[in-house]
Order: sequence, then structure tokens, then C-alpha cells
Amino acid sequence: MTSGPLIGLAGWRLPGDHFDAVELTHRAGVGGLQLDLGGPGRGPWLDAAGTVDRIRDDCARHRLRPLAVAGNTLNDIGLHAPPGSQDALRARRVLIRVLDTAHALGAPLAFVPSFRRSAITDRPALERTAAVLAWAAAEAQARGLLLANENDLDPRCARLLVEQVAAAPFRLLLDTYNPRVAGVDAVALIEATHPWIAPQIHLKDGTDGVVARDLLGDGDGPVREALAALTAHGFTPEALVLENDYRDGDLARLALDIARARTHLPRTR
Repeated sequence: MTSGPLIGLAGWRLPGDHFDAVELTHRAGVGGLQLDLGGPGRGPWLDAAGTVDRIRDDCARHRLRPLAVAGNTLNDIGLHAPPGSQDALRARRVLIRVLDTAHALGAPLAFVPSFRRSAITDRPALERTAAVLAWAAAEAQARGLLLANENDLDPRCARLLVEQVAAAPFRLLLDTYNPRVAGVDAVALIEATHPWIAPQIHLKDGTDGVVARDLLGDGDGPVREALAALTAHGFTPEALVLENDYRDGDLARLALDIARARTHLPRTR
């Protein structure tokens, strides 16, 4: 086995539940897995009684690394809901659950997205998001975790978010296709933010801003350019996580994407 970044999968982009994701990741022959907390419309709760213990045991048995826990349900709640509102309270409760679950699984990273109801569309939304993330970063540090935010901000606003959060454990989660969807130059984004990019990178591809069935490298996403830019800045990811959509059960396409990652991304496993 060569040294270098681990290849992992995003459980919420695979068919089945959390347990199926562990088994499929093992069968796919890759080394790590990110999981989502779950919730209404997003599958079973990851922190339901007995679930974390079983997943931790299954990962150990298959020699898989739990890489991260995501709080994708925050896209439905609103990370920057007005302070004091019921949604703001719900968002903080979800954040604590994400952090506690990552800690219980032994995953080093927790991350939260800023899309749909959590999208950062103006300065007040950015400031409210930063305030919540600063609080959550302190909670992450107390648990020995990194906390990352996935967003579609341009380079200037992404740096502004980091500056306003102003917390050592805080990172930006880079997805190689999100900048393309938002009309942002991925290389310029990396140039501006590489000191704060999380050590796990999402790889996905699409066409005209839509992630459908494009194989990694066949769409119009800057996958190779983004990875080359990271390398140019001396950034070596700990994990490259495939986030194309495999929920249709097309595991042959998943296998091809894994093979392409291994072929086109040297020093991976």
C-alpha cells in the first residue's frame, strides 16, 4: 500500500442506510467513510441508540476509518437563523449532536454545510453564520475535533468567514465542484484560503452545474486543477472523499470513479 491520501466515500451518496454504507465501502476496497447525522428526509439518525457502537465496531472489523460526521439537516433548518428563534435553537442542538457523534465514532472532523436555508447570501447571514460557527468551534475543540464549514463563497467572503470565526479548530471544507456551481474560480479560492482548508477534500463532477452521472473527470468540474493547486501550495489531503451520486445503486460507476481517482490522483489508496 502506498502512502498518501486515503480514498473515502460519502455515506449519504450511497444506497441504503448507515450500516449499508459501511459494508459497501468495505466491498469497494477504499479506506474511509464520512457519514451524515441523518434526520427527516435524510435517513435514520446516526446517533440513534446502538447505532454508533455498531458502526464503530463494523468499521474496526473492516479496518475502515470513520472520517467525519456531517450535519446536512442544517440545510433544512438554517445555520444562520435569527438569534433567539426556534430554528436557531434547533441548529445549535443539531451541531452538538454532530460533534458528539463524531467524537463517539472516533472521527477527527465534523462539518456543517451552508446551502439552501443555510446559504450565506449577504453580509448579515455571513456574520450570523460566523457567530454560530465560533461557538461550535469551541465545542469542537473541547472534544478534540476539527469543525469545518462547506459553502459556495467566493475567495474574499470565504476569507472573511474564517477571520470572523477566528477559531483554531475551524476549517473550510473544499468540494471540487461547488465552486463551479457557484461560478467561483476554484484555483483562486484555494489560493486565498489554503491555510484553512480541511484535510478531507470532496471530489465530484458534473455538467453545467448539475451532478448527475458524470464520471470523475468527465464533467466540467476543475477536479485536477483544484488538486494541482493544493499541491502547489504544499497541501497534502489526509483523505479524498468521492461525493458523486451513487444512490441509484450503479456500483459499476462507483468502481470506475474509484479507479479513476487511483489512476489520475497519484499516491492514493
